[in-house]
Amino acid sequence: MLRRAALRFTPSTHRAFAQRSASTKTLKETLQEVIPAKQEQLKKLKAEHSQTVIGDVKVENLIGGMRGLKSMLWEASVLDPNEGIRFHGLSIPDCQQQLPAAPGGKEIIAESMLWLLLTGRVPTEAETRQLSRELAEKGDLPAYVEKLIDGLSPTMHPMTQLGIGVAALNHDSVFQKAYETGIKKADYWTYTLEDCLTLIARLPALAARIYRNVYQQGVVAPAIDKDLDLVGNYSALMGYGDNKDLTEYLRLYISIHGDHEGGNASAHTAHLVGSTLADPYLSYSAALFALAGPLHGLANQEVLRWQLAMQKELGDNITHENIKDYLWKTLKSGQVVPGYGHGVLRKSDPRFIALQEFCDSRPELLKSSTIQLVKKTYEVAPGVLTEHGKTKNPWPNVDATSGCVLYHYGLTEFKYYTVIFGVSRALGALTQLVWARALGLPLERPKSLSMDALQSIIDKNA
Repeated sequence: MLRRAALRFTPSTHRAFAQRSASTKTLKETLQEVIPAKQEQLKKLKAEHSQTVIGDVKVENLIGGMRGLKSMLWEASVLDPNEGIRFHGLSIPDCQQQLPAAPGGKEIIAESMLWLLLTGRVPTEAETRQLSRELAEKGDLPAYVEKLIDGLSPTMHPMTQLGIGVAALNHDSVFQKAYETGIKKADYWTYTLEDCLTLIARLPALAARIYRNVYQQGVVAPAIDKDLDLVGNYSALMGYGDNKDLTEYLRLYISIHGDHEGGNASAHTAHLVGSTLADPYLSYSAALFALAGPLHGLANQEVLRWQLAMQKELGDNITHENIKDYLWKTLKSGQVVPGYGHGVLRKSDPRFIALQEFCDSRPELLKSSTIQLVKKTYEVAPGVLTEHGKTKNPWPNVDATSGCVLYHYGLTEFKYYTVIFGVSRALGALTQLVWARALGLPLERPKSLSMDALQSIIDKNA
């Protein structure tokens, strides 16, 4: 059985823990406290260290998708190749211990992760419940968006529908309206925050409406429960409110998928489009279309298809040796083993570990043949991939298990899985849009080179 890593109280852990208090502040009030210090920190970096070299740019960076190139500011999280993701210094086990859960639940909820990502502070129980209430009160879709989504063909990909719906919500953007009338730069972040919270609040209703239109036509969704958390309402709106285990899984899934540094395709897209001062709705709709790509957000679907194909071929005779043979069959056919390897990580993804521990804590999942296959594959695949020798990281990423658990709980519509990811990724991408405005970050405009220009530089340096 996988064991949760022991909690390590780093200086960052102590700082975040110490900042919990019995007082109840709103998210905006908390931001008003923390923004000046961050603004001063950025001002000092500009004044004292603007010419400090932080790395080399090699040809492999330019033609290799800018992998590993340090080139953007992102406050919410840092991804270490060996340790994995940390949110304002807190590891996933740290967050599981410190961040408030839903009443009666055990898993992190989106609101507590949102608060941490946006402020760098661990919210109190009261602050978390207050934020849940605020989001629930903002959560209903405008009638014009309901009409728009209901008019889309149910055969249209759910991610296309989600992107359309989010873009359409910009009709009500307070940032766009304020910008058109004229506002101070120093106030950009306040209007951006209002848009971001409204968008996060409305994503569950939008995503659930798409789910019902495509997969449960004619079924009427319940009203948003003002006493439920964001994901509790999302689960209920999809028709899974009575499935407490799935709801808890979705809480964990959405929280730990919320941010993964700023360089991934969806987060970077939101940042890039946001740097033009496009409103959060337009910025995040662009991010969703990046997330819809097979090399980004569709990965857990590919894992599940591959796992089910292996399960079908092996039948009941699932042994480590048979899994090893199937892995070699996959590799020798020229395919990759989905769910293994990562662009940055060089160890098992801590998100994978967290989801596996969720499975280990539930007897019904331990009995699931699909979940057992995931676990047994994890015990075999790294050795096979290391022997194969063509991957820098033979360890599992979060996609190796995330879709399989959804499938077990009855949410079997593969194409919809990325929509859930899209609801989650808003937590990180949108909070950092607020910070981009608060810090006055400029329009992103990197330099590009042609191959001839690149060769000319190489020749001059020869």
